Amino acid sequence: MKSQWKPALIFGCALIGADASAVAQSPPPAHTPLYDPQQLPMRQGQVQQFTLTPRGDIDGLILTDGTEVKTPPHLSTAMAYTIKPGDAVTIHGLHAAALPLMQAVSIIDDATGRTVVDTGPPRPGGGPGGGPAAAIPGLTEIEGRVRMPLHGPRGDVNGALLEDGTVLRLPPPEVDRFVALLQPGRDLVAEGILLANPLGKVLEVRQIGASRDQLNEVQAPPGPGGKKGRHGPPPV
Repeated sequence: MKSQWKPALIFGCALIGADASAVAQSPPPAHTPLYDPQQLPMRQGQVQQFTLTPRGDIDGLILTDGTEVKTPPHLSTAMAYTIKPGDAVTIHGLHAAALPLMQAVSIIDDATGRTVVDTGPPRPGGGPGGGPAAAIPGLTEIEGRVRMPLHGPRGDVNGALLEDGTVLRLPPPEVDRFVALLQPGRDLVAEGILLANPLGKVLEVRQIGASRDQLNEVQAPPGPGGKKGRHGPPPV
């Protein structure tokens, strides 16, 4: 009687080879970046503070040399748990041609080695991380001096950073009306909805001007019909 182990062994090896080939050709897990971020330009620096969206999510950070680093809000939770002000970081991403602005793909905390990598938008239902900060009821007035304008990922101005660390956010296209006020060294007064948490402070601006008696209303972002909206009453 002929032994059956050789054909079985050969068949088994063929299956293993097929499985290995399938694994090699399968796409990487969703949390793994498709491309190696370390191939992108690198910048090193020290974190001064986070920047926040009007709802309190982290959307970037400011380095002590004044470089603005943009990250998507869906990385807010990962950023908060990985990096803190004062940390030395290594950033891989794209540099703006004419602005001290960088779109980060990965940020490494040099001391701990922990890394935040942008692998793309979250799946439906994921939403931004972090959640909104605590809103201070009613309108809050802030007076201060502009340290630097803030930008969106495409380089468009969308607010300002005051010297006391407060982030001001204005909606497009209204921000274009007040861009002269958002330049470094300008003194201004702004009124709006203030949100604050341990990560920082952000004011969603409703009125802004060079002084208290020169305040101008900031219109709400356009609605679905394309018409300019008006801000409703402040929360109580």
